[in-house]
Amino acid sequence: MELPSSDAAYLQNPAPVYPAMSRRLGEQGKVVVRVLIGADGQPQRAEVKRGSGFPRLDQAALDYVMRCRYVPGKVGGVPQAMWYEAPVNFVLG
Repeated sequence: MELPSSDAAYLQNPAPVYPAMSRRLGEQGKVVVRVLIGADGQPQRAEVKRGSGFPRLDQAALDYVMRCRYVPGKVGGVPQAMWYEAPVNFVLG
């Protein structure tokens, strides 16, 4: 099996929605989501690889990556479905 020659990448996507309750409670953290990106750049499946410690933030990160659009990885110049690790940061400013 040939590995993708280039990683998938984010297109211009809106920022993730910060859950209101998490904001009120001061919950912050980084979630790493493993997302399967189809050859068309659409997310097909997502799972939390490393959680923030806050279930609300983890779920918001999953919802976010499933709404994003991506540039798919390529093998020999041909777009291929591939897994991508997408970091999602929730930081109160």
